[in-house]
Amino acid sequence: MPSFEIAHVIYLVILLVAVLSWFVAQNRQSVNKTLQQVVIWVFIFMGAVAGYGLWDDIRGDLIPQQSLHSDGQSIIVPRARDGHYYLTVEIDGTPVQFLVDTGASQVVLSMADAARIGLDPEELSFHGRAMTANGEVRTAMVRLDEVDLDGFRDTQVRAWVNEGELDNSLLGMSYLQLWSRIEIRNNALVLTR
Repeated sequence: MPSFEIAHVIYLVILLVAVLSWFVAQNRQSVNKTLQQVVIWVFIFMGAVAGYGLWDDIRGDLIPQQSLHSDGQSIIVPRARDGHYYLTVEIDGTPVQFLVDTGASQVVLSMADAARIGLDPEELSFHGRAMTANGEVRTAMVRLDEVDLDGFRDTQVRAWVNEGELDNSLLGMSYLQLWSRIEIRNNALVLTR
């Protein structure tokens, strides 16, 4: 610990001792009442610290993850705690959570999500190649019969199944370009048709 931080700790300890000494001296006659007040203040302080520490979790539960704009032409997606935008899209009737990735040129499905929507990985032809952060992976091109995002339906959307490790399926530019406007404002992604 640097000497600068040690000096701060010493200063805070001396200040705490001085405040506690004054508090005890003022309330010498009623030690039980003083202890009750100290315990109450400790609980108030611990509650404030816990509330501050859990605020992101509480806020994430209160803020809807996906909502339709009142004009019916836009989807507004709040930014997640990790700084990314996630959309739940129904692929042929099955909900799939996607990470919105403007750096991805295509819609990319993980092996798990491909299996969930009814694509058998054993029957796919992994002839394509893609460069990822984890290196080169094999890919298989597929056509998604119906892609539905809160009532906005597209058919015959081309996608790629990634044979490598992929935590989330990616919603890339081949899908995003189907929207007339893509904006990021007020910590939200806004897709407009």
